[in-house]
Amino acid sequence: MKKVLVMLLLFLIPLNVFGKEDTFDTARSSIVMDLDSGRILYENNADERRLIASITKIMTCIVALENGNLEKQIKVSDEVLKMYGTSIYLEVGEKMKLIDLLYGLMLRSGNDASVVIAKAVAGSEEKFVKMMNDKAKEIGMTNTTFSNPHGLDEETKNYSTARDMAKLSRYAYKNKTYRKIIGTEEYRVQTDSKSYLWYNRMKLLGNYKYCTGGKNGYTPSAGKTLVTTHKKSDLNITVVSLDDGDEYNNHEDLAENIFDSYTNYNIVDKNNFDLIIDDNKYYINKSFTYPLTDEEKDNVKVLASIDEEMNNGKVGNLTVSLNNEILKKIPIYIKEDEKKENFFTRIFS
Repeated sequence: MKKVLVMLLLFLIPLNVFGKEDTFDTARSSIVMDLDSGRILYENNADERRLIASITKIMTCIVALENGNLEKQIKVSDEVLKMYGTSIYLEVGEKMKLIDLLYGLMLRSGNDASVVIAKAVAGSEEKFVKMMNDKAKEIGMTNTTFSNPHGLDEETKNYSTARDMAKLSRYAYKNKTYRKIIGTEEYRVQTDSKSYLWYNRMKLLGNYKYCTGGKNGYTPSAGKTLVTTHKKSDLNITVVSLDDGDEYNNHEDLAENIFDSYTNYNIVDKNNFDLIIDDNKYYINKSFTYPLTDEEKDNVKVLASIDEEMNNGKVGNLTVSLNNEILKKIPIYIKEDEKKENFFTRIFS
């Protein structure tokens, strides 16, 4: 069987539709990324390396979630005595579960919680910082260097970019427990010493109806930093701003602008994919959605490439492109036990 190329006709189904208006960005560096596809929807000096303050704790949280025992009781040591700034006021000798420490880390930006978590997960703060940098390399944060798990920058400094922090936000958002933590407005904890009631310091949660969570930060050297996530209809985005004098209003405006400018289209649906050539029926096992502007939607093309050679059932690829730039390749498989012949099949033959 010779190689067959089939250009598929597209009837794009919008998953959400909104209008469009301009916005003003108050940050030194910022970016908006689609959480599902990873597409950059807006950027402003996104590759400028800057101090990041407490949004560092996003990495601290995800490293702990992936490597720690969340139900383990952690005994607080004297590492907390050197910490300053925002705190959950842990006491030496107090015991708290790792999962509760993570809530204190993210909701109250507890610097004391960060060093307790680091020691509990890795054995020392130095080893934990290495894990943070290893994870940064793994997920493609090419302009990021971590030196501590909290973001204070008077002695050691953490540098990153808006683009790298968006990559981190997208990666962390895939973790169900992380999503639950950053989306929590209040949290109660009872330890062997005392009880806690924490309210989320990230003010956009609860005040902007599409916000699903995030982490704020501030030091005099870094300025105000903020990472947030938002969902409207089927469009999920993350917004990052560094050195932003009006961070909460800016994030809301940037999110609204994206929701007004982009539509999330169901370009390829695995449940409604029907391709029949030479009596053979083909299928895919992945769907693909992608945010597009009204101007872009007519420039999307889907090309099915079928070859004779099979690899574990795979016989080709479905290639989705926008303005001749490849967005996605999806494997095509053949249903060998399900043959079908109709008028269109005979036309192809």
